[in-house]
Amino acid sequence: MRDALKKAGGRHAHRDSTLILLIYRHGLRVAEAAALRWEQIDWSGGNLHVKRVKRGTPSTHPLYGDKIRSLRKLQRDYPGGAYIFQSSRQGQLAKDTIAGIVERAGELALLPFPVHAHMLRHACGYALAAKGVDTRTIQGYLGHNNIQHTVRYTELSPVRFKGLWDE
Repeated sequence: MRDALKKAGGRHAHRDSTLILLIYRHGLRVAEAAALRWEQIDWSGGNLHVKRVKRGTPSTHPLYGDKIRSLRKLQRDYPGGAYIFQSSRQGQLAKDTIAGIVERAGELALLPFPVHAHMLRHACGYALAAKGVDTRTIQGYLGHNNIQHTVRYTELSPVRFKGLWDE
């Protein structure tokens, strides 16, 4: 989806691509992505301080090279605003705008089904479970207060029973 956005080009292609990257890699809800501010990034430590909505547990996530480079470019492209993802007028991107960006990216990527932004959060949880990350770690990463909200990701994981027996 990110590649499709970049290929399509446009004035906000890099911003939109970075938006999708952060929503997916950090399991953000649309409201959390919209509210992200530059002050939530610890550049020297390479961390993102995630403030969760829906009474979720806040957490600190590491930022790696690809995300740091994308964020630095975004900071150069949109100087002066408080929000990481901002409109041309330096205001916070509306939640409907973010949802539209993700839907458009799915269409540009020619996905055979409609895409909505929350699917990226779910994809994050499923990807972590498929890597064999334990349920408690996924719970903390996604900011779930209740483990039952996290179990859905690990129930279908193909690796959850791997290595239980030596054979």
